[in-house]
Amino acid sequence: MAVNSPELKAFLLATPFFGGLSDPSLDLLISMLVERRFDVGAMIVAEGEPGRSMFVVHSGELMVSKLGRAGRSIRMASLEPGDFFGEMTLIEMQNRSASVVAQSPTVLYELTARNLYMYCKADIHAYVLVIQNISRELCRRLRRADDRIAELLVHQAEQ
Repeated sequence: MAVNSPELKAFLLATPFFGGLSDPSLDLLISMLVERRFDVGAMIVAEGEPGRSMFVVHSGELMVSKLGRAGRSIRMASLEPGDFFGEMTLIEMQNRSASVVAQSPTVLYELTARNLYMYCKADIHAYVLVIQNISRELCRRLRRADDRIAELLVHQAEQ
């Protein structure tokens, strides 16, 4: 179901993904979102499956995991309201890099690659801002990953 409300608009404006958008640009993007509800334990996306959409977490808690050697699931991150995921598939058009499972009842807002393309055609300036917002978040995640790798290497060297 497509959505639009003043509360949702205020919530989305406070997230990194929608930051800086003008009112008309934000309204257009919100009109393209689809609300998705999931119960505890629901698999939202599975590592390796094709992905053509991203999600903004409105409520609930989710766990991001990857399959390690021997098929063991490795917890990578937790997501909470205001976070978004799945954006990598919109940029690189590759399969899902991780699995995401609902840890509590969850409400997400989905944006498909097709709708993002329509957004680009309708408002190129706002589209560029959204891509910049996605890029900033990807850079933050890469920095955190670099820090984790460095910590692991230091720990490994000390042993």
